This record gives sequence, structure tokens and C-alpha cells, in this order.
Amino acid sequence: MTTTRSALVVEDEENLLEALRYNLERDGYSTLTAADGAAGLETARTAQPDLIILDVMLPGLDGLEICRILRRETDAPILMLTAKGEEIDRVVGLELGADDYVAKPFSMRELMARVRALMRRPRRQAGSRSEPLRAGPLTLDPEAHSAWLGDDELRLKPREFDLLTLFMRNPGRAFTRDQILESLWGHNYIGDARTVDVHVRWLRAKIEAEPSSPARIITIRGVGYRFEG
Repeated sequence: MTTTRSALVVEDEENLLEALRYNLERDGYSTLTAADGAAGLETARTAQPDLIILDVMLPGLDGLEICRILRRETDAPILMLTAKGEEIDRVVGLELGADDYVAKPFSMRELMARVRALMRRPRRQAGSRSEPLRAGPLTLDPEAHSAWLGDDELRLKPREFDLLTLFMRNPGRAFTRDQILESLWGHNYIGDARTVDVHVRWLRAKIEAEPSSPARIITIRGVGYRFEG
């Protein structure tokens, strides 16, 4: 039996909201909408959609605050829309746990390509069980979606968790930035490879004793990164 994927769009610009709804439904999504922050947060909590598209500038609660709240409650992909297109909006959104962003104005074709890339992220299969991964004091449990450094549980954002999983499943292997992008964001990802560097920096800050002199995630000049297990 085919399960319909669900999406929530939180956007106060009516024409854009309807255009997003039309394109998502044409792509097979059961789509809910909200025109302000409070309604968007409530709908996300009650409907638990598979995908959330969230405008930054919203009446009431803004998109960044909603992203911060929801990221503690769901691992559904969150794609942010920003009218400014400024670096600070993108960085803050990613730091709060957004999976991707699109700056307005954008083409609907580009946005749907981003959506498809986000939705390729592997999901847990019912009845399956992944064994915990271990590397020294690091333990990562894909099934429980939790990670520990010694006795301390790590508070990892979804992309950080995915990145650590990729590394711990492939100790000693050198990954290029493009390989990491394709594995975590999908081959249709439209963005800068420096996104990988940002996520590596955040992950190092959580798992390295000395992030400025990393012992676990090693930079390979001219190539990318290698995880020392």
C-alpha cells in the first residue's frame, strides 16, 4: 500500500502559499498550510508532517523561532524561505536546525529540486534494527537517533547526526565535500560545498577535545575529510 507523504507550508504571502501547495500536491504530497507562526507551529505539532517549508518572516512567531522549537520535537526536514537572502539568515537558520534554505525570489523548479533532495534522506524501516556504532568514547545508535561521548549525550542537529553516522560507518575513508553533499543532501542539491565545512565545524565542537586541533575528523587538504575511528 502506498503511503502519501505530507507537507506543511507556513507562508503569509497568499499567492506564494497557493503556488507551493499546487506544486507539492502535483508532486504527490498531502499539503497543509498556515499563514502565521502560531498556526504553523500548532499544525506542525498536531499533523506531524513529513516535510516543513517555513518562511522566516511571519506574523507572530517568526520562522527562526518556530524552527528552533520544532527541531527539538521532530526530525522532519525543514526548508526555510528567506526574503532577504542575507548570509546571517542562512547561517542562523542552519544553526537552529534547518536542513536547507531558499532565498526569495526563487524558481519553483529549484525549490522542488531541493525538496526532492531533502526527502531522499534515509528513514528508519519498521522492524529493522541497526547496531550501535562505536569509536573510542563515541557511541552512536541509529535506531534511537542518539549519540554519546562517554557518559554525556550529544545534542546533535539532524544533519550533524547524519554526518557523524556517515563518518562512523566508514572509518579511515577519505570523503570529498561533493561526496558528503551527495550522500547527505542528494545529488540534486543546489548550494555551496562550504555547507559541509560549516557542519564539520559544528560537529567538531561537540566531539573533539580540541576542535582547533581535531583528532577524530581530519582535514585532508585538497580532498575533504577522514574520520579516525
